[in-house]
Amino acid sequence: MDDNSCGNLLDHLSDYLDGEASAAICAEIEQHLQECEDCRVVVDTLRQTIHLYHTLTQPDIPDDFRQRLYKSLDLEPYLER
Repeated sequence: MDDNSCGNLLDHLSDYLDGEASAAICAEIEQHLQECEDCRVVVDTLRQTIHLYHTLTQPDIPDDFRQRLYKSLDLEPYLER
C-alpha cells in the first residue's frame, strides 16, 4: 500500500482477510484499522459474513429456481451439469 487511505485498504482487503497479503501490507492495514473506525467496521462486518458463510448450513433451493437465478445473474456456466 502506498499510503493509509481507505481506498488502498479496500484494494488489499480480500488478500488480507484470506491470509494471502504480505506481512508489510498486513502491518499497514492493521495500522490503518487502529486509526479508522469506518474501515474497522467494514473489516469486522466482512469477517463475520465470511465466518457465517462457512459455518451455516447452506439451504437447498429447488433446481428450477437455481437455474432461473443463475440465468438472471449471467452465471449459467457455473450451474452443475
